[in-house]
Amino acid sequence: MIPAEWKSGEAAVIGLGRSGVNAALLLARDGVRVYASDGGGDAAAEAGATRLREAGIDAGAGAHDLERIARAAVVIASPGVPPDAPPLAAARAAHVPVVSEIEVALRALDGIRYIAITGTNGKTTTTALIGHLLRSVGKRVADAGNIGTPLTEIALREDRPEWIALELSSFQLHDTPSVDPAVGVLTNLAPDHLDRYATAEEYYGDKALLFRNANEQSTWVLNADDAGVMTMAAGVAGAHRGFGIASAIAEMRFVQEGSGGEIRWNGAKVLAREELPLLGDHNVMNAMAASLAVISADPAHTTRNALARIADGLRSFRAPPHRLEMVGERGGVLWINDSKATNISSTQVAIDGMTRPTVLLLGGRHKGEPYTALARGLERHVRVVLAYGESASIIEKDLDGIVPVERLGRDFAEVVARARALAKPGDVVLLSPACSSYDMFRNYEERGAAFRRLAGAA
Repeated sequence: MIPAEWKSGEAAVIGLGRSGVNAALLLARDGVRVYASDGGGDAAAEAGATRLREAGIDAGAGAHDLERIARAAVVIASPGVPPDAPPLAAARAAHVPVVSEIEVALRALDGIRYIAITGTNGKTTTTALIGHLLRSVGKRVADAGNIGTPLTEIALREDRPEWIALELSSFQLHDTPSVDPAVGVLTNLAPDHLDRYATAEEYYGDKALLFRNANEQSTWVLNADDAGVMTMAAGVAGAHRGFGIASAIAEMRFVQEGSGGEIRWNGAKVLAREELPLLGDHNVMNAMAASLAVISADPAHTTRNALARIADGLRSFRAPPHRLEMVGERGGVLWINDSKATNISSTQVAIDGMTRPTVLLLGGRHKGEPYTALARGLERHVRVVLAYGESASIIEKDLDGIVPVERLGRDFAEVVARARALAKPGDVVLLSPACSSYDMFRNYEERGAAFRRLAGAA
């Protein structure tokens, strides 16, 4: 339930995107007085403010009332608001609690059953897979959180789902003290977001908050091949259930046999690799994580009939947009949209999954990691790198002598046109930027949509 102390004063919502707007509407519906603001004055922020004002909520775009925010009973931060932003700094200086939009929704959805998914890479695909597999066994499910649909939007619906597949970023975990999933999934760990965290250890500290309310009834689905994951989870209360390829202790394993292989649960076949319609070994890991999470969610999901439905769900699943999404083959050139790859390790996974010579589009806003970490995969799979956006000069410097690099500017149409000119029949043009999109686009979805549109142009 919404805490009484929130209702005793005013809640300040920072950010007027989908998360902020829905958080404000949900709080107002449940009797909380709300002030919502956005420092941006663009059309999206103005539209959010207008929608809230029409609902009777005090909202404005273009500026924040910092004194008013400092007097609030609680501040709700949208995921895109950096922790050092003036309104959050004002709140913390005044000892006002700062929580996420996820926290507001979990309070309103008290008692809801959900599977929480976090990790550096694979979160979105695993979340989408979990939602799909739960639907395959007959459950009413909503996919929410960092995957794109705000959890507050689900909480506003009259028809409450039986389960939620909830993707959580490190930023969301930082400000969600109530997180307590029926099943928690940790896909993997690698350095990320070093543009917002002082160290990788600080980033990992937020990931570890998945376990903040662990108890003996908790269940954790863990990547048994990832030493960092296993170290982080060591000593955490609850049942630990592992998935992996190399680990002998994993109960959900991929077993290689000849040129193929199969996913097995406790030694029993679940699915042959050739039946999983997803590229790359990393997606075998995502499929195992999702399957084990659904099996762990309810004893009813371990029956022979339920396991058969899970296998059918794996066969019918298709990759989410912007994650190794094949957008077409033209003139013998395959175009792949991996705009969701916003860090080095995610791009490395994409490169390693390529089986054809590759023209790689790399660039955007730099996140602090050296691009030299991509060297092994680049040498094996990539013919040329097209470096673009704010990070182009850093990419060019880091990859000098490793792979041919062409440095371009911030005209994305020009970047795609150059890729088309360079690509030969039998090649792949891969957008896997290893950077955030915020130098040229509002988000990775907009970047991916632009690539998809431009790739289809004559």
